[in-house]
Amino acid sequence: MIISRLPRLLSAFALLFLLLTAGLAAAQPVPADTQAPAPRIGVVTMQPGEIFFERFGHDALVVADPVTGQATSYNFGFFDPSEPDFISNFVRGHMMYYLVALPLEQDLAQYSDAGRGVSIQWLDLPHAQARALADALAERSKPENARYRYDYFTANCSTMVRDALNQAMDGGLQSQLAGRSRGNTYRSESVRLASPSLPMWVGFDLGLGPSADQPLSRWEEAFVPMRLADSLREARNSEGRPLVQAEQELLPQRLAAEPKEHPRRWWPWLLVGLAIAAAIVAARNRPRLIAGFALPFWLFCGVAGALLTYLWGFSEHYAAWANRNLLLLNPLALLLVPGAWVLLRGRHPRRWFNVVLWLVTAVAAMSLPLLWLSLQAQFNTQWIVLLLPIHLALTVVFAKRGLAARPR
Repeated sequence: MIISRLPRLLSAFALLFLLLTAGLAAAQPVPADTQAPAPRIGVVTMQPGEIFFERFGHDALVVADPVTGQATSYNFGFFDPSEPDFISNFVRGHMMYYLVALPLEQDLAQYSDAGRGVSIQWLDLPHAQARALADALAERSKPENARYRYDYFTANCSTMVRDALNQAMDGGLQSQLAGRSRGNTYRSESVRLASPSLPMWVGFDLGLGPSADQPLSRWEEAFVPMRLADSLREARNSEGRPLVQAEQELLPQRLAAEPKEHPRRWWPWLLVGLAIAAAIVAARNRPRLIAGFALPFWLFCGVAGALLTYLWGFSEHYAAWANRNLLLLNPLALLLVPGAWVLLRGRHPRRWFNVVLWLVTAVAAMSLPLLWLSLQAQFNTQWIVLLLPIHLALTVVFAKRGLAARPR
């Protein structure tokens, strides 16, 4: 009986052996040379434009399909001005931006029309990291995942590119950049890039508080797209090779070049402040003329001070908190504007005018000792030496009631 069943048993064992062999073969990893080709990853950097929100430049991540050749731009710089309360959220510093995936050619069209230069850095990422980054961007760009809380310095289009790349590199990019610094600050980079626009330059320099003056690491200064591109040129991948494999210009820059760094000296500001103060004192016998200067000066100080107060006390713009320029730009200066108007009409303002005038000047004078004694200094020396002499000169002239009352 056993002999007669032997052929059947042998056939069953053979079939079982084939099944086990096939299962083991299926469990083995596919050799690297038979895997689907990895997507090509690039960082595209756009040079600064002429509109205020273009001054800092821009960047995006590019995923190129090696099979179809199609390049997709993952752009973190989109916002929707039609959203409810967009303006109020913008003012409060509670802005929401989007990641949008679109064909690279479509993304580049607006920069070509504006004359902004664009270049791309093709990265040398291992297969697994390139694939992980491409998959993560595809998932993140879905409408339900695309929104993110925007911040000018810590969560903008450039830092989002940096963070996505660092995550794909298992933290390898941050480890190379976090411990290094060129001494740049949020203020120095902001005023440098805003310098072609005087109102924007003044706004950043007056509006930023002491937190904007702390030296940045290379990791932190990557909030500027051009700085991130510089750092990528020096970085290496996980296998020790240069991270940037090749660079390519996509669009030429037809606008003015990115502003260069210049040392910031305070003594020219002091000379201007002293010159204006001397002119005020020299014209002390012409109170109407001085009042014609004082009215817009006090109006500027009061309005700017009210704005700084709002940014510190009622907004989420952390970089504007604890701003020492509030000592120089006092909202109480608005109370002096009616007095300046009375002086322009050749009459003397009421007694409270002198009280407010002395108070505004005394508060402004506190900016000097606070600068010298502060442990977390704010880079506002130039504004102190410009504005404080003017406050003092106006107080010296208008505090003399007889002179201020004399019609001219």
